[in-house]
This record gives sequence, C-alpha cells and structure tokens, in this order.
Amino acid sequence: MEFICILAFENWDLIQMSDFFSEVYEVVKQIPPGRVTSYGAIANYLGTAGSARMVGWAMNASHSHPGFVPAHRVVNRNGLLTGKHHFDTPNAMKELLENEGIKVKDDQIVNFKDHFWDPAKELGME
Repeated sequence: MEFICILAFENWDLIQMSDFFSEVYEVVKQIPPGRVTSYGAIANYLGTAGSARMVGWAMNASHSHPGFVPAHRVVNRNGLLTGKHHFDTPNAMKELLENEGIKVKDDQIVNFKDHFWDPAKELGME
C-alpha cells in the first residue's frame, strides 16, 4: 500500500507517509462512539486539505496499527460507508456503527449531520 501512495504522491517519502498515517490515527482515535467524521474533515484538520484519499488509504491500513483505530467511524462526505469493503465482512462497518446507535440505510448514515464530528471544531482548530 505504501508503494502505491508513493507513486501517487511523488514528493512524499516513506517517513512522511508513516507520520501522516500516525497523525490520522490519532485524530480517528478521538472520535467518540456514536459519532462519525469524513476523510476530508480529517485531511482539513491536519492541514492537508485535498488529501482525503490519502486519509482513506490510512484507514485501509489501520488494521496494522498497534492499538484500536475506530476506522468504522470515518465515512465519505455524504455519510456513505465507502470503506466497508476493507473490513472483515461487507456488513462489519454497518454493524459496528449500529452498535453505537447510528442508523444506516442502504450503506448511508441516517441523519448524517446529526452524527457528524468535525475535528476542526472538536479539537480546537476553529
């Protein structure tokens, strides 16, 4: 996965990638149960607006990070469970969210705005 990222971001090296992924994981670990955020909101908070796809790559690799990273709480900007295929089963992401009280219908979070957690607001960027 890192090789693909390097090709996409030629000016980044492996150390920068590792640091970026670690920063993403630290933000994701702070999302409270029952709340969700988006790839783009994390990228914006980290000062790398436009790197939402790279946040997605970090989420895809989160299983290799020591400790629990609640990747199921990160969705696309419309509340769609676009990362669901990277979990053990196709329904795992939905089930984890529903266990936290979030309703999901047709792979989209119901009342997304009510559940949205903006790291820029919650972690003091604004």
